[in-house]
Amino acid sequence: SLVAAVLEHSGHLDKEHLGAHVGRLSRREEVWTMMNSKYSEFLPSVQNREDLVAEVEGLSMDIDLLKAAIENEVQQDLNVAVTEFTELKQQLERDSVVLSVLKKLQEFDTAVKEFSTALLEERYMPAAQRLEKARSSLRNVESFRGFELRIPKALRKELTVQEQSIIYQLGKEWQKLVVWKLPHSKGSSSLEAVVLSELHLHTVPPQGEDSAVLPVAAVLQALAVMGELHYKLKDFGQLLLEYILKPLILYPSLEPVTEEQPDVFILRFRSQELALDELSPMKVFDKIKLIFEVLHKYLLNVPLEEPGKGGKDGRVTLAELLGELIWEELSNCLIHSCLVHSVPTSSSQLEQYKEVIESTKEFEKALKEMQVLKQDKTALLKYACNVNFHFANKKCQDLIKAARKLMTSEIHNTVKIAPDSSAALPELPGPGSGDHPKPHGPSNLLDGGTVNLGSESSLSQSTLSLPTCRISSSVQQLMELAYNTLEEAKTSTKFCCLQLCNCVRDIFHVFCEVVPKYHRENLQKLPQLAAIHYNNCMYIAHHLLTLGHQFRYLTGAVLSDCGGTFVDMVPDFKKLGMECFLAQMQVQKRGVLDRLWSARNFSNMDDDENYSAANKSIKQVLHQLRGLGTVWQDVLPVHMYCKAMGTLLNTALAEIVTRITALEDISAEGADRLYSLCKIMVDEGPQVFTPLLEEDKNKKYQEEVPVYVQKWMTFKELMIILRANLQEIVDRWADGKGPLAEQFLAAEVKTLIRALFQNTERRAAALAKIK
Repeated sequence: SLVAAVLEHSGHLDKEHLGAHVGRLSRREEVWTMMNSKYSEFLPSVQNREDLVAEVEGLSMDIDLLKAAIENEVQQDLNVAVTEFTELKQQLERDSVVLSVLKKLQEFDTAVKEFSTALLEERYMPAAQRLEKARSSLRNVESFRGFELRIPKALRKELTVQEQSIIYQLGKEWQKLVVWKLPHSKGSSSLEAVVLSELHLHTVPPQGEDSAVLPVAAVLQALAVMGELHYKLKDFGQLLLEYILKPLILYPSLEPVTEEQPDVFILRFRSQELALDELSPMKVFDKIKLIFEVLHKYLLNVPLEEPGKGGKDGRVTLAELLGELIWEELSNCLIHSCLVHSVPTSSSQLEQYKEVIESTKEFEKALKEMQVLKQDKTALLKYACNVNFHFANKKCQDLIKAARKLMTSEIHNTVKIAPDSSAALPELPGPGSGDHPKPHGPSNLLDGGTVNLGSESSLSQSTLSLPTCRISSSVQQLMELAYNTLEEAKTSTKFCCLQLCNCVRDIFHVFCEVVPKYHRENLQKLPQLAAIHYNNCMYIAHHLLTLGHQFRYLTGAVLSDCGGTFVDMVPDFKKLGMECFLAQMQVQKRGVLDRLWSARNFSNMDDDENYSAANKSIKQVLHQLRGLGTVWQDVLPVHMYCKAMGTLLNTALAEIVTRITALEDISAEGADRLYSLCKIMVDEGPQVFTPLLEEDKNKKYQEEVPVYVQKWMTFKELMIILRANLQEIVDRWADGKGPLAEQFLAAEVKTLIRALFQNTERRAAALAKIK
């Protein structure tokens, strides 16, 4: 049978035998014939059917056995083949890696040899490229994993040695190309050092020499390939800034001098003796532009291969690289040391500044054409075009600086102001001038300096004027500064106008903060300075009342933005002046009371020692008051002078009255001596009222002492009591209606009677009438 034939091949079956047997099985058509006879021809045959079933079952078993044999044999062969293939693949990969490593090592060796040859021939560009190739090959070798090769470490050391060799050679070539001759005091950029500095550019080989300097492009390109160009340019840029560019900006007298020889270009400087203190931006730009033009011609106009930088194909020029390194510092120096000084200090100069803007534009354009400056860099032009902002800031800074200088100057340098004196202030526009609405009716100024208020009444021109006094000349100049600033704001732009108005307010705020603190010690110790400071504050407050009104036609919106008027600051200045003067008055009051303290309460005046002490204290008080009267004379306004002196004299008199009325026993001799002491005060006290320099004019105020000294009449009544008898005292009391009753209380009069008179019936009767 078929199965027996298959099984004859014990153990090993090859693919050809299996294929033949499978073919024999596939050529059997008995199954088809039987099935066709049964179902197609309807020829029933049970026996044939059973034989067929048995044969089919046998065939099925043969197929299963064949399948198992195939799977057994083929699977074993397949596993062996896969294992062998994997091993061969791994071996191939290892061999490929080794081959690649060997190839890279060969490339490295070839590149190093070619590098050495090119370096000996001073062909630096090919040498640098070969060294870069060797570096790339070594990186590839080191990138392979799984190999513990010792050779890459040795190759890395060799590569480093070769790199340093070419860098050293290129450095020497760079030093031949660019030679700096600097003074011995290196690092100093003073005018003397800059004049001694020179820059030599060897851009052409010297004639008649074989070992000529190589073309600049080859050296620069080799430096770029080696990654050293950035460091060389950085050092060059710093020296260029320190010894050439910045000095040209800082020193107006410095002029660049160029000299071209066959083998070298020389740049040096000379100092002109006659030069302006501040150099105009146009001249500075011309000098800087000249420097970059010669550098561009002899050094900077060199195209370099810099992948990832520059424009097309990764090519940049040396000028672009240098510009990136120095432009920020150079532009800052140009702005802060040149352009900032050219900003106008007055609005009338703003029109002339257009020349500076145009010059700045041309300067940037020239640098962009030389590729030193990128197209999007416009720092200088932006600064120059924003002149209104810078003008306003500079003007305000100058104003605050000038105002602060005035505030910190000496207070005692004074000027006298009076209602009829001509004020040193700018002429202000009349109420009908300008482009503002005119008032409904013009003011009618009379010839006599009075304002017509109707058919009968008139006011003097000095009615609302500040009284005659002395103020610091610095404060007068400060007010002139404020008026001039507001006057200038009228012709300025809206932004400048707003800034200037705010600046004037800031000036007055600064005054309130600076003056009291800066002059604190002098204001506390020196009464004259305290009086002058009081006048200064009142003078400023007086002008602030009308300052905003006088300039109300500047611009409505501007005035509202900066506070509208200055009236809100008036109370602050009045308070500032009053606080200072009142503090000085307190110091003087304490002095008066301290001197009277040594009078021993005016008790036991019959004792010579006590009398002498009291007499001394009285004279000391009068001496103090006379001294104050002298230092305040012609300084304080008359009414303020009299009020202040009256207050201090009143303090002394009130203290004396209080001490005497508190005595329990006064002898007859003591009463006489007390009277003599009081008479000194009455006789010499009015003489301290000397507000004016003209002595004959002071008598008026000396006669008006009772007006300013509250206790004057009380003191005189005390003197009367000290020398009066009981009846005279009772008569002056007049049942509480007399002059004595107006100055003393009944209890005080009774105390004085008990101290002056012995206890008798007459005294008792007199005391009974005092009620």
